[in-house]
Amino acid sequence: MTTTHKTLRGPRGAMLLCREEHASAIDRAVFPGLQGGPHQHQTAAIAATLGEALTPEFRDYAHAVVDNANVLATALGERGFSLVSGGTDNHLILLDMTSKNLSGKEAATALSRAGIVSNANSIPFDPRKPFDPSGVRIGTPAMTTRGLGQDHMVQVADWMDEVISGPDDSTAEKVRAEVHDLMRHYPAPGCRATSNEVV
Repeated sequence: MTTTHKTLRGPRGAMLLCREEHASAIDRAVFPGLQGGPHQHQTAAIAATLGEALTPEFRDYAHAVVDNANVLATALGERGFSLVSGGTDNHLILLDMTSKNLSGKEAATALSRAGIVSNANSIPFDPRKPFDPSGVRIGTPAMTTRGLGQDHMVQVADWMDEVISGPDDSTAEKVRAEVHDLMRHYPAPGCRATSNEVV
């Protein structure tokens, strides 16, 4: 099971992959009860996305996503962040914010004010409730797609540390301006930079 957006960079959706012997049972379980009607424009976009995933350029991008995540995880660890798994071997990093005296929701909100997108996320054996968890999840696909490399991940870690260490409006505004200054040089593919750029 996989999404077709995020790392794959296609339209929002998902795919279930299975052996032929299970296909009929999966199809009956999903449609018509769980899945809405097909949207042919979305099906075409997923096909185009899968075609892109077959290219050497996509392979390079996928390796860069993981490399960026490793550098960002290491840099965050060096700045005192608690990495739930001790690091990462994929595109995601899960941080336990307990040692920073913030909930995941508080941390994600502070980062958002500074132009850094993350998600509040539960951690294993989380003592907090799911709607106010202890963790923050951040990923590198969007940053990598926009052209950011390993050197930029150290800067992102510095910004995150600055925001989490002093979650106030003036820090958020300062970091947001710095994020904007960098990201205007790395607009999303097909878009021009705006005054509201985020990492």
